[in-house]
Amino acid sequence: MQEFHKVRRLPPYVFEQVNRLKATARADGRDIIDLGMGNPDLPTPQSIVDKLCETVRDPRTHRYSSSKGIPGLRRAQANYYARRFGVKLNPDTQVIATLGSKEGFANMAQAITAPGDVVLCPDPTYPIHAFGFIMSGGVIRSMPVAPDDGFLPALERAVRHSIPKPLAVILNYPSNPTAYVASIDFYKDVVAFARKHDIIVLSDLAYAEIYFGDNPPPSVLQVDGAMDVCVEFTSMSKTFSMPGWRIGFAVGNERLVSALGRVKSYLDYGAFTPIQVAATTALNSDGSEIREVREVYCKRRDTLVDSFSQAGFPVPAPEATMFAWAPIPEQFKQLGSLEFSKLLIEKADVAVAPGIGFGEHGDDHVRIALVENEHRIRQAARNIRRFLASASRNLHNVVSINARR
Repeated sequence: MQEFHKVRRLPPYVFEQVNRLKATARADGRDIIDLGMGNPDLPTPQSIVDKLCETVRDPRTHRYSSSKGIPGLRRAQANYYARRFGVKLNPDTQVIATLGSKEGFANMAQAITAPGDVVLCPDPTYPIHAFGFIMSGGVIRSMPVAPDDGFLPALERAVRHSIPKPLAVILNYPSNPTAYVASIDFYKDVVAFARKHDIIVLSDLAYAEIYFGDNPPPSVLQVDGAMDVCVEFTSMSKTFSMPGWRIGFAVGNERLVSALGRVKSYLDYGAFTPIQVAATTALNSDGSEIREVREVYCKRRDTLVDSFSQAGFPVPAPEATMFAWAPIPEQFKQLGSLEFSKLLIEKADVAVAPGIGFGEHGDDHVRIALVENEHRIRQAARNIRRFLASASRNLHNVVSINARR
């Protein structure tokens, strides 16, 4: 039987090849240090867990919830935006709770995309940014990911040469996987361009609170006029170490938020009410839990950069996110990121994410997640140092490894 139409539009899932190798190695009793998947290992703060346990004992919370989020949660998110960004939001019309930012992006694509619509998407980027629209019948035109002087000229070329005119442009800063951070001046230029050409701006701000300097990443909604064209997606997964809880938000332009809400009303009843209540408690907290999470990732980042560089695998220090975007060592560049990632599992017992999984322009990098403690990160560096030290005399093994596949 032929594959279904939408399934045919999706390429093989690159990360699954790495996952299979990890599973095989672990089944053989090997200790794989997993720096691949961005799955936070830190526990959810106890105050949030306690509120969940308290609320779940009330049987009234066991019924269907609201697909757009309970009122208290939406108010808490609006208050967070007011405190953090100085942005005023109407919690009834400009805030909607999602089952994580990934679900929000996918359902926004369903809500606004007609077959053949052109969407401008950075490359490399988090896969749902592109494939949410591909599954909805859209067409992706790749954009540069760096928020620099080359971005606006690329936007201008896209408008001139895309037929039909682009529907939307996707922003993701701090960026997954590259860790780029955008400035408020960059956002001003993009918003002005989008308003002039009637283009929707979809901003993924999932890593707003994971930054390592004195300058917190801004929101595109801080720009005057952004509310006319923009919706921004955030997540509690990394900020509060709540990845499995599946709570995120879409905020901004009323028309776009309403469209997302209408689609969601047909698809789900929202997250379990006790989870929403606990998330409300998190958002209304004093922010100390966020600072503690940030400090942990900062120490891990410094350990990673120092130990990997000493091992012969230089890693640029990311300004934000829980990831480092590392160029493949020169002697392995011709292999590409997928084969290099396989080698690290087979020869160094270290798993990373191949850059090709984030787009064709990511194939000369790998993404390294800060999801192991400092001791394990140093162990990964020692393993890699041993592998690199022997690679020059054993590089012929790479050919036979690939040939088996």
